[in-house]
Amino acid sequence: MDLSIVIPAFNEAARIGPTLEAIRAFLQGSGLRAEILVVDDGSSDDTAGRVRERMSDIPGLRLLSNGRNRGKGFSIRHGFCESRGTFVLLTDADLSTPIEEMDRLLHAVRQTGCGIATGSRALDPSRVKVRQGRLRETLGKGFNLAVRGLTGLPIRDTQCGFKLLDRQALLPVFRMARVDRFSYDVEILYLARRRRIRIAEIPVIWRNSPQSRVRILLDPLQMLWDLIRMILRDRMGGYSEAP
Repeated sequence: MDLSIVIPAFNEAARIGPTLEAIRAFLQGSGLRAEILVVDDGSSDDTAGRVRERMSDIPGLRLLSNGRNRGKGFSIRHGFCESRGTFVLLTDADLSTPIEEMDRLLHAVRQTGCGIATGSRALDPSRVKVRQGRLRETLGKGFNLAVRGLTGLPIRDTQCGFKLLDRQALLPVFRMARVDRFSYDVEILYLARRRRIRIAEIPVIWRNSPQSRVRILLDPLQMLWDLIRMILRDRMGGYSEAP
């Protein structure tokens, strides 16, 4: 298996069908042996049913369930640890970054030998085709400043949900990770850097989705708290590799 595509999904019944079709069309022309793992995070709509409907015509499509709502970070870990590909692509259910941009990340991984190629909206603003509202954008920039100040990560955009990972290199990191919600990106990048895994930040096309699941005030506060807890956990020796 060359590639696993992991899609966390919470109440995505309206969007998951077109997303799966776009990925299917891309994979048909890619020559990659791939699987698609949709992780249902306790959806109350028919997300799971829409995925099952497509299983007969999309080879390698798998549905995983968290049983109840556990958070995006938990869903990403669940999908990653169940994956079987040499590389694992993390992407959002709305395809804010078009699936075709994966070629840019795959090229970076193959050419540089990095363990993570993370999509970025900050390196080339001209590639952001639909921007967020001003408040969301300001909060995002403020959070990134906090991340860089507290962790030393030299990544200008940690929160873009489009990332390509070397599965073998990152599996110990995902087994150590603890953050269940939206700060999971920072934790994965932080732990990877601590293990001296090379990270490449790659500009990608991005279009803001008006149906974002991030609550504009509550979630940034939760993300900051998760960031602080991550730093404290690390200093207290709370990260250890699971068997």
